[in-house]
Amino acid sequence: MICIYYFPCSVFLFVNLMCLYSSSVPGRVRVAVRLRPRNAEESVADADFADCVELQPEFKRLKLRKNNWDTDTYEFDEVLTEFASQKRVYEVVAKPVVESVLDGYNGTVMAYGQTGTGKTYTLGRLGEEDTADRGIIVRAMEDILADVSLESDSVSVSYLQLYMESLQDLLDPTNDNISIVEDPKSGDVSLPGATLVEIRDQQSFLELLQLGEAHRYAANTRLNTESSRSHALLMVHVKRSVKGRELAHSIQNGNSNNIAKSLRPTLVRKGKLVVVDLAGSERIDKSGSEGHTLEEAKSINLSLSALGKCINALAENSAHVPVRDSKLTRLLRDSFGGTARTSLVITIGPSPRHRGETTSTIMFGQRAMKVENMLKLKEEFDYKSLARKLDIQLDKLIMEHERKQKAFEEEIERITTDTQNQISEAERNYADAMEKERLKYQKDYMESIKKLEEKWMMNQHKLGERKDQTASTAQEVAELKKLLSKETSLRKAVEEEVNNLKSQLAQLKMSEASANSESLKLRKMLEDEEYRKEKLEGEISMLQTQLLQLSFEADETRRRLDRGGPGKVPGDLDSLISQVRPQVNDSVNEEKASIANLFEQVGLQKILSLLEAEDADVRIHAVKVVANLAAEESNQQKIVEAGGLTSLLLLLGSSENETIHRVAAGAIANLAMNETNQELIMSEGGIRLLSITAANAEDPQTLRMVAGAIANLCGNGKLLDLFVGLLLQLSTSPLPSPDKLQNKLRGEGGIKALLGMVKCGHPDVLAQVARGIANFAKCESRASAQGSKTGRSLLIEDGALPWIVQNANNDASPIRRHIELAVCHLAQHEVNARDMITGGALWELVRISQDCSREDIRTLAHRTLTSSPTFLAELRRLRIDY
Repeated sequence: MICIYYFPCSVFLFVNLMCLYSSSVPGRVRVAVRLRPRNAEESVADADFADCVELQPEFKRLKLRKNNWDTDTYEFDEVLTEFASQKRVYEVVAKPVVESVLDGYNGTVMAYGQTGTGKTYTLGRLGEEDTADRGIIVRAMEDILADVSLESDSVSVSYLQLYMESLQDLLDPTNDNISIVEDPKSGDVSLPGATLVEIRDQQSFLELLQLGEAHRYAANTRLNTESSRSHALLMVHVKRSVKGRELAHSIQNGNSNNIAKSLRPTLVRKGKLVVVDLAGSERIDKSGSEGHTLEEAKSINLSLSALGKCINALAENSAHVPVRDSKLTRLLRDSFGGTARTSLVITIGPSPRHRGETTSTIMFGQRAMKVENMLKLKEEFDYKSLARKLDIQLDKLIMEHERKQKAFEEEIERITTDTQNQISEAERNYADAMEKERLKYQKDYMESIKKLEEKWMMNQHKLGERKDQTASTAQEVAELKKLLSKETSLRKAVEEEVNNLKSQLAQLKMSEASANSESLKLRKMLEDEEYRKEKLEGEISMLQTQLLQLSFEADETRRRLDRGGPGKVPGDLDSLISQVRPQVNDSVNEEKASIANLFEQVGLQKILSLLEAEDADVRIHAVKVVANLAAEESNQQKIVEAGGLTSLLLLLGSSENETIHRVAAGAIANLAMNETNQELIMSEGGIRLLSITAANAEDPQTLRMVAGAIANLCGNGKLLDLFVGLLLQLSTSPLPSPDKLQNKLRGEGGIKALLGMVKCGHPDVLAQVARGIANFAKCESRASAQGSKTGRSLLIEDGALPWIVQNANNDASPIRRHIELAVCHLAQHEVNARDMITGGALWELVRISQDCSREDIRTLAHRTLTSSPTFLAELRRLRIDY
């Protein structure tokens, strides 16, 4: 009989259930700051200016330079310099979160910062060429796959992007409207419509990432040639089986001990890792976004603003957190103020031109460090697996019982068959032996009788002949009597032998009776086994009933725990924030006051007057100070109003010093980024002065500054807007057309100057020349679309087309990208088509529509080709199917 103690097992499961749903610990959001090194453009443009930040990694501190005299200091959990490796960034930012996910917690790793500061490089770098460049996503998946067992655990991945407030599946682009579902009890966020792919090895994960990256939206802006236009979210679901602790309860029977062990359900831990690559924050006037790109930038800034509001509310312990203002904040509900372990890396750049964006990013990180999460362990029992184990064990027991029963019946049948064969063999042997003995003794008896009769006849014959031999006859009779006596004894011996055989036959019959008795005992044992089987089946059904009862108790316990809410966080933080907020406001007001009074204290007019000093060194220092001030957007209008632009143009035309030419051209280039200043520069002859400077300069850096300034003026989109605005005013005076304004830029030598600087051959100079040509071609394309320009392109008339065709497939990516854009814009005006065909530009346009790495440029080239009758006719003439 099998005895199992059920009550201790129930208590064990109930205690474990109470432990599962009561473990939660506080955890603050950890924030690390990473500085991007200067890029090639900043190394040249800001060569004479110091970085706006100073890192002190040993103290985990950062200093932000407000001006040349004052700095602000901020502390973070980690401070990573521009020399920090990808491995170092992963270990301090993401590895603790990955380990928590493997232990059964939810985790979030997020990157936040301005466009072009390295968020995607930090998170999503694949490292195909150099494994040291691998980002956080690839390294996290390597650690997860190395720690899980693919036999008992599972790893699944979803990859999505939030684009224009629409949640899209990067693994299935047709699925572009995924809904967000929130559990009303636990508050967990799920995406039931997203594609979920199980990962078995690192190679398949890399292929999945490449597939998703191919479907992300990106665009070219002034700040970043590959600017992400959507928020990307990678969700990794990890499900791990944990071996339960042994029962302290001892069980009497060994078989029942195995059954009791099998009753313990598998403990399953579920962790979710969310890696968020936020789209970069950007200012429209700096990024140059327009049209659809402008709408994308607005959507990105709105979602990031909603996220900032939620962070502020959580940091201030506000009663209301505006989570539902954006889909991004709904998706990150568990990451900030929820149950996940969150690690945030903010990325910044060193350029003083972007000090405002850097300050905003740092303050976002400071507020995020005040957010507290309550980490909750996600564990549950796998009752389905336990039920499957019990079913398998029951099937095994039934099969084993049937196998033993069949073997027992076969053994009984074999013993019965052997016994019957032995009895039959013994009977046959006994009958044969009796028959042989009978025949033998009968033959001997007959022969003896025959001999006696012959002797008697002979004796009778001799008696008549020999009467005298009577005595001898008597003797012979006596011998015959002896022989007869001997025969009688032999017969008795035979009878005894027959009796022995009869006793052996009786013993064999007794053995048969004993075998029959053994057979009856075996049948009795079989009946007992059938009874034990029925009893065992009854016990198994009782076990299943108790299992259902345990499941019901577990569900009841889970519902009671779910009805309980988390405790309230102490409200002492309100008083602390109320004390700190006036200090922060005073600091911001002091900074604004110092900037407003900077020119009055130093004297901008005095600095500008030094530009006309006789001492060359004084003029050099003065122009450097003005250029440094012009790098700040807030100072540009004051410099222009004080006559600084006019002084810079006069200095550029009058001085022969190469350093003054380079720094002054850089200051004019900074001022030319403002469209209002572009008109003033052109009206004061700035194009002519820049063209003369380009013709006389030999230093590549001076040429680069001049080319950058002309490129900014070539991209003056306000020229066309000004012309349209004047038409709307219905002025009676004649209005200048954009075509005439571009003719003015060309007439003062702007295009010739750009083409003349090509002889320098320096890649940075060529990149600025290509940018200027692309901007000029874009403005011409817009003027043609508005109907204000009818003739062929001024670029073609000035002989720029051969250089454009020659560099359309340049090895340098910045040069090639701008030239490809210029080819597409030139081709949009039908009057340029014949010149482009004769100049070989048609073949470059076909190549761009097929092989360009940028999808938007490929689309523009394809649309231009298919909409031009001249191009299509030429392709048909050459028998080229397109």
